[in-house]
Amino acid sequence: MTAKAYLKQARFLDRCIKTKMQQISSLEDIATRCTVTLSDMPRNPNRGGSRMADAVEKIVDLEKDIKGDISELVALKREIMTTISKLHDIQQQLLLEKRYLCYMKWEDIAADLGVSLQHAYRIHGHALQEIESVLKDESKCD
Repeated sequence: MTAKAYLKQARFLDRCIKTKMQQISSLEDIATRCTVTLSDMPRNPNRGGSRMADAVEKIVDLEKDIKGDISELVALKREIMTTISKLHDIQQQLLLEKRYLCYMKWEDIAADLGVSLQHAYRIHGHALQEIESVLKDESKCD
């Protein structure tokens, strides 16, 4: 796995969590839109449960998934922070934290660091090379 792919894992997992939260919101809309239909016709016993019950069941399942994903995200961010902290250059550390853990835009990162956008890209390139070295060293120990 490349250094960039390694660092991007947290953002991907964060997006998965947000997507599941959007699904919950959509299911909550379905559950609250359910209306009762009164009819003198007998109900089909083979027909499935109510839409509301199905939506609530899916919501509960998604909430369990989200809790697991959040735990995984916290652990992953902690691991990435540990890896980033092994870099000797504090500016590189800050840049990687802002980009891959805070999900900041390049322009904002450059402004926060007080450097040009082009220089931020250079720092990033050097930092990725350093992370590659750290990851290779760690894989040798395993």
